[in-house]
Amino acid sequence: MAYSDGYVVQLLVNIPIHLHQYVAPIFYVIGNLGNCLIFYIFLKRSWRKNVCVLYFLVCLVSNSIFINAPLLGTIFTTGFQIDLTDSNEFLCKVFYYVAFLTSIYYPVTLILASIDRLLISSKNVSVRLYSSKRLAYLNISINTVLCIGFSLHLFIKVHIQEIRSTVFKCYYDQSSSYMNFFIYSTLLISILLPLIMIILSVLAFKNVRRIQAVARQRRQVIRSMNKKDFQLLRCLYVHNIIYIICSTLVVFAIGYSLRLNYETSTAVELAIQNFLIGSGTFIHYLPYISNIFVFICVSKAFRMEVKRVILKIYRRDLNTMRDTEENNQPEVIRNNIGLNTIISTIHLNTHREF
Repeated sequence: MAYSDGYVVQLLVNIPIHLHQYVAPIFYVIGNLGNCLIFYIFLKRSWRKNVCVLYFLVCLVSNSIFINAPLLGTIFTTGFQIDLTDSNEFLCKVFYYVAFLTSIYYPVTLILASIDRLLISSKNVSVRLYSSKRLAYLNISINTVLCIGFSLHLFIKVHIQEIRSTVFKCYYDQSSSYMNFFIYSTLLISILLPLIMIILSVLAFKNVRRIQAVARQRRQVIRSMNKKDFQLLRCLYVHNIIYIICSTLVVFAIGYSLRLNYETSTAVELAIQNFLIGSGTFIHYLPYISNIFVFICVSKAFRMEVKRVILKIYRRDLNTMRDTEENNQPEVIRNNIGLNTIISTIHLNTHREF
C-alpha cells in the first residue's frame, strides 16, 4: 500500500512538471505568433472601427503581457526548476503582481465587450447608441485603473521568505488574515466573473435571436448588427465559454485546498492538492493562447483576412523569385552572345585557311 501511495504521489507531482516542460513552450510560441497575426489584421481600418474589435485589441495586449511574463516565468520555475524570483525581491513582486493583474483584467474586459454586444443587440434604438467608442474608451480606462489598484496588495504582501535554513522562496505573506483575504477574494472572482459572463451571453443571445428574425433591409435602417457584428459576437461567446470552463478547475482546486486547511492531510491528499493547483495553472493558460484558433474557426471574415495575408506573402516571395530569374536571364543571353561571337570568329578563320 505504501509503495502504491508513493507511486501515486510521484505521478501527481510529475504530471504538472512534464506539462510545463513539453506543452507550455508550444503554448508560448503559438500564443505570441497568433496574437501578432490578430494584431496585424485588427489594426486595419475595416476592422478597428468596430467597437468590439477595440475590446479584443485590449484583450490581446493583456494576453501578450501574460504570455511573456507569468507564462514564461512559470515554464522555467515549474518545468525546469529555474526560479529567478527567489533571489530578486523586485522581480518577485513584479511576477506575482503581473500574473494576478492580467488574470483579472482579461475576464473583466470580456465582460465589458459582452455588455457592448448586449447594447448593440438591443431592440431599443436609444440603448444601441450607447455602443460607441467613446464609452468603450471610458470603460477600458476605468477597468485599467481599478484592476491596477486592486492588485497593489501583492506588491506589499509578496516577498522572499526563508522557508528553512539557506532555503528562500518568493511567495505570499503567510499571515492567516492575508491568506484568507487572498484565497476568498480569488475564489469570489473565479465564481463571480464567469457567472456574469453567462448572464450577459444569455441575454445577448436572446437579443440576437430576435434580430435575426428581422428583415435585412429593416436592420440597416434601424442601425442594428451587420454580418461582421454577428461573427464577432460568436467569437466573444466562444471566448467566454473557454474562460468559464478553464475557471472551473481553478475553483475546484481552491475549494479542495480550503477543505484540507481544516483537517489533517495525508501525503496523497497533499499531492492531489498540488496536482490540482499545477493542472489548474496549466489549464488557466488556455484562454490566453486560444485567440487565434477562436477567430479562425468562428469568423469567416477573419479567415478571409488570414488567406489574404498568406497570399500576399506568397505572391511577394513569388515575385521576388521571378525578379531574380529575370535579372539572371540577361547574363545568360550575354554569355551566349559572346560564345556565338567566338564560335563565328573561329569558323571564319577556318574558312580563310582553306
